[in-house]
This record gives sequence, structure tokens and C-alpha cells, in this order.
Amino acid sequence: MNNKPAVIAIVGPTAVGKTALSIELAKACNGEIINGDSMQIYRELSIGTAKIMEEEMDGIPHHLLDIKDPTDSFSVAEYQKLVRDKIEDIASRGKLPIIVGGTGLYIQSVLYDFRFTEQQKTDDKIIEELEKLSPEELYARLEKSDPEAAQEIHPNNVQRIVRAIERVELTGKQKNEIEQNQGHERVYPHYIIGLSIDRDILYERINKRVDIMMEKGLLDEVKRLHANGIRDVQAIQAIGYKEIYAYLDGDISLETAIEKLKQNSRRYAKRQLTYFRNKMDIHWYNPFLDSERIIKEIIGYLQDNK
Repeated sequence: MNNKPAVIAIVGPTAVGKTALSIELAKACNGEIINGDSMQIYRELSIGTAKIMEEEMDGIPHHLLDIKDPTDSFSVAEYQKLVRDKIEDIASRGKLPIIVGGTGLYIQSVLYDFRFTEQQKTDDKIIEELEKLSPEELYARLEKSDPEAAQEIHPNNVQRIVRAIERVELTGKQKNEIEQNQGHERVYPHYIIGLSIDRDILYERINKRVDIMMEKGLLDEVKRLHANGIRDVQAIQAIGYKEIYAYLDGDISLETAIEKLKQNSRRYAKRQLTYFRNKMDIHWYNPFLDSERIIKEIIGYLQDNK
């Protein structure tokens, strides 16, 4: 971490209040905000991802929003490089990099020593063999050799499937085996703010957020994507889009889609909290009670790490 800039991260489950705190902190600490949500990188996915609107930014620069089309794929390794470059740029201008979001692996990959299995050597013989297989055959082969990796990859993402199969056959190890010993050493001096509130209150906020999304036009946003024939891509697997797609495809009613969206959002929030509590060294706060204390402690941390 020699000569590496200090980084602040604000993490927590969906609807917990990360956006409001990030603006307050950026103003107090001369900061710029870097998106830490895997779905907010996509253009045209705004309402369903609760993407911050320009008027809400209050003049604070935000980075890595709307950088990909909905049909583009995006990996953690790509995110890691983009954010680390952005951290250096922000710090070089005397500003504080603040990563804000709820995608735990993405944020962890930036702050800790993650070396991705995608960054591996290739074997021409294996590639030649795999090129003869259909997408269905490739996915079935991956499910057999590395079931956990298969769960994280869309069946139509042939490029990632091929890389995952090649990794297993070159190393003899599954993805989890390779990565379990990574992510412990810090790359940057950092302070991670974790936001948490009572579960009942959080779930109430999530349900209300979905109602507000529908009022703001989530259905129309998804209809545009659906009408443009965008399907079977990474972006549409996001919560808020896959449920409405099921309605537009005639599989379920709109009422059922909305209830599924609320349920899936609550389950996702639970998974987020579990990940953050198990994977990173986080300082936990209640965003509605501790905002002044958070800012004071961050200012103290930055002074100690000059």
C-alpha cells in the first residue's frame, strides 16, 4: 500500500440510505463518488436500479454510471481495473475517492488483492475442442465440472463459459478453490462504512421503494427494453427487470410481478448483509442516527492517513 491513496467505501443493503449519506460525506470531505453497483453501469436501466438522478447529485461528480449498453457483458475483473484507474485519477486531483454501492464482490475486488481466474493463460487445444460444442453443450459441461461457477454465468454467455471450463481443465481446481485464499490483503488504505437498520424497517423501505419505482415508470422502462428485443443478456437478469419481463412475456400477472420484485429485493438485501459481514472489515452505523459521527470519524481517519 506504499503511496496508495486512501479510499472510503459506503456499503449496505438496497434501500438502506447509501446515496444520501454519500452526498453528505462527499461535500464534507471534498470527495467524488464511484459507482459500486453492478447494474448501474448500464444505460437505460435507471429506475429499476435506483440510479441517482443528476439533480440528486447536488454538484458532486459521479463516475462509472451509464458506461455500458444493456446488451454488453461486464465482469468483476473489468470493474476492478476501471475503478482502480478512477481512484488514481480522483486522488491525483486532490479529491477523496468514495465508492458507494451494494455489490460486495465488486467493491471487495478493488480494495483487496483479488486476482481473477479470468486472467489466465489459454490452451489452444482446449479452445479448439470447446469451439466445436454448442452453447447448451458448453454450459452442461461447465455445470458438471464447476457447478458453482455455472450458477454465476448466464447460459448464453459463451465467452465466460469457455473461460470457466478452461480454468478447471488447466488448473484442476474449481473457481471457489482458486479464489478462496485471495481477497485478504489490502491494496489501498481504506475505511468501509457499513449501513444497517432494523430488518423490519429495511423491508418496509424496500417495499415502498418498489411502489415508488412503479409510480416513476419502471413498467415503461422495462417495456422499452422488451420492445427492442433485449433479452437473454446479463443486464436483464437484474432484480426489477426479470420480474417485469415475466409479466410482459405473459407468464405472470403484473400484481404477481410486483410482489416477486419486492420479495426478491428483500432476499437480495439479506444476502448483501451476509456477504458484507463475512467478507470485509466494516465499521457499521445506522444512517439515520449516525451521519454526523460517520463524517467526524472519516475526517479523523483521513487526517491519520495523510
